[in-house]
Amino acid sequence: MKSTRQIFHILSYLQYPLLILAIYFSIKPYFNGMEYLIENISILFENYNYLFIFFGLAISFSTLQDTSKTSLKFEKKIWENPKKGKIIIIMISMTTFLILSFGIFGYFITKNENINELSFGAIVLGIGLIGFLKTAVETFDNHRNDKNTPSNNL
Repeated sequence: MKSTRQIFHILSYLQYPLLILAIYFSIKPYFNGMEYLIENISILFENYNYLFIFFGLAISFSTLQDTSKTSLKFEKKIWENPKKGKIIIIMISMTTFLILSFGIFGYFITKNENINELSFGAIVLGIGLIGFLKTAVETFDNHRNDKNTPSNNL
């Protein structure tokens, strides 16, 4: 029987069909032409809401990957370098905060129906990014070059 870690790693591959769905919803509003889209602008908000939802779900599934491994060389270079890793974590944190803030503001405060619809997807995306942030911190802790220096063991 496979270990639990391997099962979660296999489940993480569900991120790819979800990303395809997100891409589909990002281009779907343009299928009927720009004139139709301008006349029915709510279709754009509805589809972008689905884009955010499926992108947030895809990010959530991507966090099931093993954080002790990196898949790309440039990713490994980022996580091994303490300065670059901290910058990436700060950027992910700020992005997560901004998207969640937009989602919460739009969902609970705004009376605009289009923004309200888009806000639900932004909240789902923000929740996915929280998991992604946790995974980034774990990956950084697993790969950073300076983690075993005597000054960090205090």
